[in-house]
Amino acid sequence: MSDQRKKTRKKLIAFTPVYDSKNEVLLGYVRNLSSLGIMVVGERTVATNGEKVLDIDFPNDSPGLPATRITIPARVVWRKQDESLRFFNIGFEFTQVTPEQAQVFQAIMDRYQFHQDMPAG
Repeated sequence: MSDQRKKTRKKLIAFTPVYDSKNEVLLGYVRNLSSLGIMVVGERTVATNGEKVLDIDFPNDSPGLPATRITIPARVVWRKQDESLRFFNIGFEFTQVTPEQAQVFQAIMDRYQFHQDMPAG
């Protein structure tokens, strides 16, 4: 059996951590991203309609993508507990996006082929 893979693996963005900037608490990990918001999966829940400032630590594993922590204000628009009852899916809407942040989001979405639609809550 050959040790070579038939297809190249893509690194998963699911391990991109998202923190509550105020107290540096890990909220979870990126599940999907759009230029307008982000879905986070984690063990913590948050109040719907609550305001948060998020710190998102994007990877630096590709030429052309900056190693960056984006700090961005967001509003919790929905949350759902998954079937395992262990994790929460949380939808955040960004409330202020700078042109530079929008460029980083687009580069990340292009690189990792994110789905740009977020489920309605």
